[in-house]
Amino acid sequence: MTKKSLGFTELEWICPNCKNRNPGTRKNCASCGVAQPDDIDFIQPAHEAFIEDDEKIAAAKAGPDIHCGYCGTRNPASAAVCIQCGGDLSEGQARIKGNVLGAHRHEPAPPVSCPSCGSENLANAIICANCGSALPHVQPEAEQTKKKYIPAPKRSRWPLILFAGAILLCVALFLLTSRTTETVGEVSDYKWSRRIAIMALIPVEKETWESSLADDAAVGQCRQKIHHTQETPAEGAREVCGTPYTVDTGTGLGEVVQDCKYEVYRSWCEYTDEELRVVNTLVSEGRDQNPSWPALTLENGQQEGEREETYTILFTSDNETYRMSVSRPQDLQKYPPGSRWQLDVNTFGGVRDAEPLP
Repeated sequence: MTKKSLGFTELEWICPNCKNRNPGTRKNCASCGVAQPDDIDFIQPAHEAFIEDDEKIAAAKAGPDIHCGYCGTRNPASAAVCIQCGGDLSEGQARIKGNVLGAHRHEPAPPVSCPSCGSENLANAIICANCGSALPHVQPEAEQTKKKYIPAPKRSRWPLILFAGAILLCVALFLLTSRTTETVGEVSDYKWSRRIAIMALIPVEKETWESSLADDAAVGQCRQKIHHTQETPAEGAREVCGTPYTVDTGTGLGEVVQDCKYEVYRSWCEYTDEELRVVNTLVSEGRDQNPSWPALTLENGQQEGEREETYTILFTSDNETYRMSVSRPQDLQKYPPGSRWQLDVNTFGGVRDAEPLP
């Protein structure tokens, strides 16, 4: 994704000696004078206001500060020798940059109460305006809420119950269809059906990208629709950015950035095309042993489609009727009218097997 810079804000660091909060660009503690150690991290203030100081912004863009390898003093990236002891900074340690500190705190934070006198101060205040005491770093309420334990939602048991029910139903159907009884039946009737699908080209409404349309396509209405997203800007693309967040530049300033992507739109059009579809079905049915196909008559532009055929033999036993399907028309001839058979019948009245009786 494209990282879009929104500006720079002043960070803070907490003195390890006296716990005083200091502005990020300050190199020595304002309370006790201790130099900022190289292992102290910058943190976000309660409210991040964008700065307009060109010198500070230029320093942030130049690169992370360097701690002198001889005296530990923090120097700007542009310095060649230490501003404190004159040591060669090539032996120094550059501060780490690029750490994401959190979502940009653009909303004004609530006032901070002084722990010494109780006076309320602005959220960004370092010392109490009333008594001069150091003010603590207070996390915004939104972040405190995020850290509270939130129990995971209980998983619904319905998917498991439905799955188990489906398995039981399949097992039950298998048992019912596999359980059979024997009986003697007599061939009492036949049923057969033969069908021929008639196909023809008919107009069908479709949709596709304008660039995919044939030159002679009958195009209807078109509308703009997201074709794809990409990481780089493009003409006419819609910029979609995430929540701004602050990145440590290693200089005491934070860069506020957004991750952005770009939705590219194209024309999505309705059009009419001709497609081969079933327009009619010719049917022939009977109750004898001599099935026939329906007379095939085709009109202009029509053609023959798929053929389907079904054949069923009916047996009667003790006023009950049982059915057996066969796959070929010549199989009907194997079961003469009135012939008697030993039948293997399932729970639903279907004949699974039939043996002729003398």
